Amino acid sequence: MLGSTGSVGSNTVSLIALEPERYQVEALTARRNVALLAEQARRLRPRLAVIAEPEGYEDLRQALAGTGIGVAAGAAAVVEAALLPADWVMAAIVGAAGLEPTLAAARRGATVAFANKECLVCAGPLMMDLVRDHGATLLPVDSEHSAIFQVFDFERREAVERLILTASGGPFRTLDRAAMARVTPEQAVAHPVWDMGAKISVDSATMMNKGLEIIEAHYLFAMPEARIDVLVHPQSVVHSLVEYVDGSVLAQLGTPDMRTPIAFALGWPARIRTPAQRLDLLRTGTLSFEAPDPGRFPALRLAREALQSGGAPTILNAANEVAVDAFLNRRIGFLDIERVVEETLEAVPHHRPRVIGDVLETDQAARRHAGTRVAACTGRR
Repeated sequence: MLGSTGSVGSNTVSLIALEPERYQVEALTARRNVALLAEQARRLRPRLAVIAEPEGYEDLRQALAGTGIGVAAGAAAVVEAALLPADWVMAAIVGAAGLEPTLAAARRGATVAFANKECLVCAGPLMMDLVRDHGATLLPVDSEHSAIFQVFDFERREAVERLILTASGGPFRTLDRAAMARVTPEQAVAHPVWDMGAKISVDSATMMNKGLEIIEAHYLFAMPEARIDVLVHPQSVVHSLVEYVDGSVLAQLGTPDMRTPIAFALGWPARIRTPAQRLDLLRTGTLSFEAPDPGRFPALRLAREALQSGGAPTILNAANEVAVDAFLNRRIGFLDIERVVEETLEAVPHHRPRVIGDVLETDQAARRHAGTRVAACTGRR
């Protein structure tokens, strides 16, 4: 499990812990949360526990002393963990940091359950080539892409007319721009429906998450960008839809609980039982849908433009990570996030990546420029 201490990783741990005799865990990795990583390791007894930030090594070693669990630290150790002979890999490291270990797992032909949008956003063509060339299997964990995967006719792709991604609309769906300019990090991470990490929650509030999901769906399902639509669905019961050429629209429904798509990927091609609350449509009542407001949420436009231009999704993702981090640390305002992203997209040169080095080089250039734009926004505050 790559990124076991985040929201997706912790939910995966909880599902495995329900039937531990079914699984042998090779490795758990985390960025910096030594205490939770050690607790998970004692619970699941992996062969190896890895902390990405090297300064956490000694604390992790002491926490797991006497358990027989191997301990390692550093970014290279995370990639080495991905190369261990596990049949199934959960790729749940948030951001571009998850790119290299996820690609490493795909390169050895593993079944990769990925909750890391950035792998396809930053390196979509490379990722899909690796999957094809090495016989890997990609299983989406995002609720939207899992929903599409479950109702997509892979045998008859030509019958698919379009994909429809649903979006909750986040906590600021009804706010005007003036009110959005004043929102705080605490308000942005308080998602009205889903329980997610801080970065993903902010992406939901800006609707950048949906922009990233458009790019992801384009690569994962080989669907032209123009045939991928977004609908705001505040109840988060319909997780996404596939429309076919005969007019049929197939949807996957369920309560908003990440354990359901995680379990689908964990058990695939079978299904496994989860403790998720069952959907009661009578109790749910009305399901509503509306078009996203492009004026209030320009992130969707930025993502589509980035995808149309080839290598720009890497820039989009890097600038967004820098901007969201700055917002969470109160260095910039909420609306400055989109400003930093758009200005970085306009300024940083890009081309379609041929190798992973191209992706990493573009990512770093975008981060440097986004950092200068954050500084400029900070100076204006």
